[in-house]
Amino acid sequence: MAPHFVFPRTLQDLEEESPEHNHLFVQNPHNIDSLSSSQLEEFVKGVSFDLSDREILCIEEQDVFDRVYSLVRSYASLPRSSKLNLVETLRSNLAVLLPNVDSLSRVSNDNDHVLLVDRVASHRNAFKIYTFFLLNIVLAEESNNAPKVVAASARKKQPAHSWNWEPQRARILNLIANSLEINLELLFGSSDPDEGYLSFITKNAFSMFENAGLLKDSDAKDAICRIIGACSTKYHYTAQSSASIIHLIHKYDFVVIHMADAVAGAEKRYSNGSLATSIVREIGRTNPKDYVKDTVGAENVGRFLVELADRIPKLISTNIGILVPHFGGESYKIRNALVAVLGKLISKAFKDIDGEVSSKSIRLRTKQAMLEILLERCRDVSAYTRSRVLQVWGELCEEHSISIGLWNEVAEVAAGRLEDKSAIVRKSALNLLIMLLQHNPFGPQLRIASFEATLNLYKKKLRELEPSEVSDNENSNPDGEVEDLKFEDVEKEQQESVTDTFLSQEEDAIPLQNASDSSVPDVGNLEQTRALVASLEAGLRFSKCIEATMPTLVQLMASSSATDVENTILLLMRCKQFQIDGSEECLRKMLPLAFSQDKSIYEAVENAFNTIYIRKNPMETAKNLLSLATDSNIGDLAALEFIVGTLVSKGDISSSTISSLWDFFCFNVGGTTAEQSRGALSVLCMVAKTSTGVLGSHLQDIIDIGFGRWSKVDPLLARTACLAIERLSEDDKAKLLANNNSVRIFGILESLVTGFWLPANIWYAAADKAITALYAIHPTPETIAADMIKKSLSSVFKDCGCSDIDTSSSMPITVQVEKLSRCLFVISHTAMNQLVYIESCARKIQKQKLAKEKKDIENQSSDSNGTSTGTQKDNDINAELGFAASEDAALDAMFDKAEKEIVSGGSNEMNLVGICATFLAKLCRNFGLLQKYPELQASAMLALCRLMIIDADFCDANLQLLFTVVENAHSEIVRSNCTIALGDLAVRFPNLLEPWTERMYARLQDPCVSVRKNAVLVLSHLILNDMMKVKGYINEMAMRLEDEDERISSLAKLFFLELSKKGNNPIYNLLPDILSKLSKQNLSNDSFCHIMQFLIASIKKDRQMEALVEKLCNRFSGVTDVRQWEHISYCLSQLSFTEKGMKKLIDLFKTYEHALSEDSVMENFRNILNKAKKFAKLELKTCIEEFEDKLNKFHMEKKEQEITARNAQIHQQKIDSREGFNVDTNSDDKAKSNSASDEADGEVIDTYSEETNTLSINVKSESKPVPEACSSATSELIESDQVDIEVQSPMVKTRGAPRSRIKKSNVKVGKGDISITKKRANGSRR
Repeated sequence: MAPHFVFPRTLQDLEEESPEHNHLFVQNPHNIDSLSSSQLEEFVKGVSFDLSDREILCIEEQDVFDRVYSLVRSYASLPRSSKLNLVETLRSNLAVLLPNVDSLSRVSNDNDHVLLVDRVASHRNAFKIYTFFLLNIVLAEESNNAPKVVAASARKKQPAHSWNWEPQRARILNLIANSLEINLELLFGSSDPDEGYLSFITKNAFSMFENAGLLKDSDAKDAICRIIGACSTKYHYTAQSSASIIHLIHKYDFVVIHMADAVAGAEKRYSNGSLATSIVREIGRTNPKDYVKDTVGAENVGRFLVELADRIPKLISTNIGILVPHFGGESYKIRNALVAVLGKLISKAFKDIDGEVSSKSIRLRTKQAMLEILLERCRDVSAYTRSRVLQVWGELCEEHSISIGLWNEVAEVAAGRLEDKSAIVRKSALNLLIMLLQHNPFGPQLRIASFEATLNLYKKKLRELEPSEVSDNENSNPDGEVEDLKFEDVEKEQQESVTDTFLSQEEDAIPLQNASDSSVPDVGNLEQTRALVASLEAGLRFSKCIEATMPTLVQLMASSSATDVENTILLLMRCKQFQIDGSEECLRKMLPLAFSQDKSIYEAVENAFNTIYIRKNPMETAKNLLSLATDSNIGDLAALEFIVGTLVSKGDISSSTISSLWDFFCFNVGGTTAEQSRGALSVLCMVAKTSTGVLGSHLQDIIDIGFGRWSKVDPLLARTACLAIERLSEDDKAKLLANNNSVRIFGILESLVTGFWLPANIWYAAADKAITALYAIHPTPETIAADMIKKSLSSVFKDCGCSDIDTSSSMPITVQVEKLSRCLFVISHTAMNQLVYIESCARKIQKQKLAKEKKDIENQSSDSNGTSTGTQKDNDINAELGFAASEDAALDAMFDKAEKEIVSGGSNEMNLVGICATFLAKLCRNFGLLQKYPELQASAMLALCRLMIIDADFCDANLQLLFTVVENAHSEIVRSNCTIALGDLAVRFPNLLEPWTERMYARLQDPCVSVRKNAVLVLSHLILNDMMKVKGYINEMAMRLEDEDERISSLAKLFFLELSKKGNNPIYNLLPDILSKLSKQNLSNDSFCHIMQFLIASIKKDRQMEALVEKLCNRFSGVTDVRQWEHISYCLSQLSFTEKGMKKLIDLFKTYEHALSEDSVMENFRNILNKAKKFAKLELKTCIEEFEDKLNKFHMEKKEQEITARNAQIHQQKIDSREGFNVDTNSDDKAKSNSASDEADGEVIDTYSEETNTLSINVKSESKPVPEACSSATSELIESDQVDIEVQSPMVKTRGAPRSRIKKSNVKVGKGDISITKKRANGSRR
């Protein structure tokens, strides 16, 4: 019998003789490398022939064993054909050997027992040797096939006889896996093979798992998984395998899924979950702190658990209790994984609820506990975990794994998470709400009124069905929450038929419109009715929950995160689909987002608009668009115009939709109102911006309807008609002027401006558009404008017998305020349009001039005959002499003169507007008159501002007046208008407004909210567009960050965010100045902290942070105020410290050491150090700890110095008081000696009272205040001696009282203790 084969640690160990002589080892190895190719080929063929021709057990023969070993040892150097020959021989022999092992059981009854034992030993030896050599070949081949960088040409050249290793590898591994599935008990004598065999197999199998390329071969991977499963489960090699699996999972992320396949495959193949259980328990026993350090391992372990839960949910559900304690760990990745595991288990582990009642109850309780954990984890400290929980709830919702009883709880949690501080959590919450709406079991319509009406009817029906003895009991509490109901039954009923819940869902009007009709469809018996009522109550609660989120969704649409905006729009679209109350109003608030610079947000708005408002039916589309136009404010209309223009250019708004809009405008659609007609015309005006020829075809309809009888019904229709005329294309304007109809249009527009047939609240808007339309279509608008101004003036002054404004007359004039206000509006708006008209004319002339020059250049270049040589010479001469430049200068001078003549005039004679401007300036200075008429003041100041914008001289003359009004006017409307006008003036005349910058910033402190808001908007516009330099008053804008009005605070935050994006972040340079000025303001400490925290957060660059450390530390040097120390140190604590910044802070210790005596300053420095320790490396952390000790030591020394200084001061005060007392005592002695005769006569009272008064005055004037520290002791001494002093004669010294006691008593008197003085006086009298 051959010696036993024992698995060595390495292949080369077979050459070493074992101490136990009965072990097989290599005795005569062959040097393969020394053989020639022909000899090597013959050698391989000889080995192959012996293995094939002789018995398969010949491998254990020493000669064959040595030769095979020699070939395997030098396998890498073998040619491909030899490799193939060797591999095929070994593999086929092992394949033949496996059935022979099973045949051993059939000869087990042989009488020759010794022969059987030898045969089994030989089979065992051969089995182990074949397995050993084959696995070593696999390992050698894989090490040779490691990925290498090979040229493309080299990869293509493959010899014709080359072999493909991947199929061979799969065959070998499958063969070894099959060998583990036979009855190895016959070979090894027990159910488990020996330790060496299993160790060798599993060790090499796990080493192959480290090869990512091998795992891509599905056949090879499946074979390895079978090997691991068999060794671990069938042969109880569980502990070692689970340790290896966990090690690989921690080390390589690509093995996670494949390991899960192996573990799950073992459980299914052998119906034994011991391997999975062992791994789960090992993970559960791991210290949670270990996962904090090993983040990659934590992520891999988490993924592995999720994959296992997906594959074998029932097994994991029985062991989930081992993992639950890890919810208390610090690693959020493990918590994320456990949350996902719970989601998989809830959706898969409890589907079949068959079985005994007790086991069913346990499983339901387990499921309920998991759901409660998921709800609890929604409040996890980590945003990543909160987000993952919400995602899991969305997956459960999609798989219909949430019961109706839990539906509202999940919805309320998701609604609450909409206000989470983390964007990823808000995104997950929005997606969850979308899922809840999409898969809701309550029906396709979720209107609250519908639910309430249906619920009331079925509640009434339920009361009729209930027995009289339980009629008083209610199934729901007053809040509408469902109690004691079988939600599983309700859910089942809902899933069977949603229409059972809403039997009249498509006819919701029945219960709403005909409430008196109490007949409802019969749904069955009492229990079914109760279930239906419970379902309706749950649906009503769900609708109210979604409806309550609308204000939050509006806020999210203004979020700086694009994902917030996009998902909010998607949720609102889903809400509108299910008819949630308030969703349509919220969707309209998304229109201004069309101006967003973020492309994704704009695309989301455009897609939502297309989905909601653009229909296949043109009439429906037209109705949707005109409804939007009539109900929108100015901002929404601007956004709607932008979106409509885009859709028209893309063809999404078709010509049939435009025709439908004309039908609505012309009242061709039955039931059309004047408001709808106006809305249709507004949309057509929007379309005309892109498609210019839309309005010309219906010009007559615009005139007849817009200015006809319908304008009396809806006065805004006239304003919209003016806008339509203004937007006529150039061709339509030319046709209009060629037509006699133009005179009629001019007359209508003029009568609208000068007449009084429109209400006052509509007239201003209509007159604005009418004047603009006249300037757009009239060939000489200045003539008709002059007529309008004259008519307006005559309408004002005709009642007092004056035909014009006589500025020289001092006679009082009585006019109507409304007429004068309208006249001032016409004058100022006409002047403004005249300025715009002059500028447009200038642009046209410049454009024509450029076109002519371009044409001349083209003609000169195309002329090849030389006929234009003279012209070219003339042009060259003109260019050299500068005639072209002088021509441009002449044009500019002409335009400037035309602009100047609008208000000031170019000669001594003042023009029409100039005369009115003089009157207007005098009127605005009459504060007493204007205070009586606030409406007139608003119109006058608005007109004055417009004229100031037109003319620089007029502006300069009235700037003082404007700032006086903006500061002192009682009307907030006037102050708001003037604030806005200041912004326009700063753009037009920046040099004139520059000296008034501080006064402009002062508007930020106005008591009125609207004025402050406009001031923030104006200054933001000027600064962000580089029209105003950021002066030293920016601290006023910073204070608006803590404004009591949330809108103003938000605008200020937006300003600083945009400012931080400009250039090199100006906030970095402004911060020290803002800090200095805010410290001097009367700001609360919380407000200061919030402002500086926000500003510092906008600084992102490390270099700027490091520079700020130095700047702020240096500010300590020149500051003695404790409050400023606290502020500077707080700002330092808000900086993001880098290693360089921390070293700067340590180096600048001398600059702030004097401030460390304050506890608040010290606390801020401690916060800095605590933050720095989190990112610091070992070396820096040591420096920080030393610095912290230094700070603490210095702080304590400073505190002790303060206490010592305070005690010294108290001592000095005592000494000063004693010296004062000695002086007073000497004067007392003299007074007493002089009054000895008075004492003898018994006249003591007056003398003593005089002494007392003198003493108190002297002490008060000479001594310093006694500190509180010694005041109590002083008072005690005085009180103890008070009685003695009162009963004694004025000769106090004769009592022998201690000097210190007398001194203290006098000090007390000197402090003004009047009661003691009076008692002494009374005592002396007695």
